[in-house]
Amino acid sequence: MKSLLWIILFLLGLAGVFIPLTYLYTASKLPPLDSEFDVEKQLKHSIEGERMSLRAGQYQKNPRPITFTRPDFSRLPKDLVALYIRHMGCPRYFQTPREHGPAWAWRLFAGVTVGAKPQGDGACERILAMRIAHALGIYDNLRQSVAAHRLHSFMQKDQLIAYDLSAIYFERGIVGVEDAAHTLFGRELSELQLSELAELQLALPPFGYYEDLKVCRNPTVIRQNRDMLLEDLAGWKLVGEDRARNAIAQPVFCTR
Repeated sequence: MKSLLWIILFLLGLAGVFIPLTYLYTASKLPPLDSEFDVEKQLKHSIEGERMSLRAGQYQKNPRPITFTRPDFSRLPKDLVALYIRHMGCPRYFQTPREHGPAWAWRLFAGVTVGAKPQGDGACERILAMRIAHALGIYDNLRQSVAAHRLHSFMQKDQLIAYDLSAIYFERGIVGVEDAAHTLFGRELSELQLSELAELQLALPPFGYYEDLKVCRNPTVIRQNRDMLLEDLAGWKLVGEDRARNAIAQPVFCTR
């Protein structure tokens, strides 16, 4: 019994040395992630380059600017945010405190070592931070987890959503929900109606209907799924029932 106890204590001590060293080594291999400015600078470089690569081969002038501006949560339609957090599995995302300390550390550690996914809204904070890390060109699980921890240390809940939605890749030259809104609906994101925002949500994770929406493939299926999202949103009291019914009554955008 005493031998087993000594083995356990030895392993705990080893982990206490190995884990911090692994974290520090991995963090040293990442791009600068000390502030929002670092994230904005890197996304600006990659996204503007991506947009420019598309414009270079176009004869007709594209009205969308190539400039990447700092993501601002206040510019996002509240209905789109409600749809997005609901379908990440965290409809009460803004009603719970930001996760930190041992609970956050355990969430990241469990995700790297055993692939566990502890419940709670902290799961969505991790998903968002990992997606932003991916948009920064950080791909493997360990490096993404370390990057997610760095991002989470200075980004609030609203910033995580704003940066994630601004950096989602749809196709060549189309990055972020504002680009997607203009491509799919021909209007600015702020001008979309609830029914159109529900269709836009189908283009976002976890659905991935962007190409179907763009070419109007299977509009009956698109409408069924859109209406399901709207009914679900009303069921969670994230929009009023009357607004949801009015949106459900609208035809799919590409069939108008």
